[in-house]
Amino acid sequence: MNENPLHSTPSTEPSDLAKRIRNFLIIIAAIILSLSVFLAIRSEATSTSLPQLVEESIPLDIALNNGKPTLMEFYANWCTSCQTMAPELSEIKHKYSEKLNFVMLNVDNSKWLPELLKYRVDGIPHFVYLNQKAETIAQTIGEIPRPILEANLESLIAENPLPYTQAIGQVSAFNSPLNIDQPSSSDPRSHGAQVQ
Repeated sequence: MNENPLHSTPSTEPSDLAKRIRNFLIIIAAIILSLSVFLAIRSEATSTSLPQLVEESIPLDIALNNGKPTLMEFYANWCTSCQTMAPELSEIKHKYSEKLNFVMLNVDNSKWLPELLKYRVDGIPHFVYLNQKAETIAQTIGEIPRPILEANLESLIAENPLPYTQAIGQVSAFNSPLNIDQPSSSDPRSHGAQVQ
């Protein structure tokens, strides 16, 4: 039989190089997909949302009467600083949950208006540290770095002065339902109109 390589019939099977390239691309796609699924599951498992943190918090009336020190946070669901701190605050909460109450009060809920006024909340997150007798020890405002927050909590639990009472981090503006700082012109304490 006389075979002429120039007149051979085209093969219906892909060449070895094409098969290798296809297999390589399938392997790469499988690795990328597996890695994506792994990272998605991991971030879902380690990330705590603000609503989850609120759900796990202790009601204020219980915290004020159970003899434990308390960290009270004024927050809002729309507050990006509050959302940013939620995962770390959840870890801190789990670490100290046996020794400390964690209370979350939503500034958008009019139920907490007396507390908003009492603690003069005008930026969030706003943290209030209460001792075992539910007395206010200190307040901090804004995104507080974890080491500073933990140092304050350790001192609160040990009944020592808090080392970082002037901590002010990134805050979300919050317009209080009552304008606390500016007296109205009809307020008898305003001492009349401003001299111009």
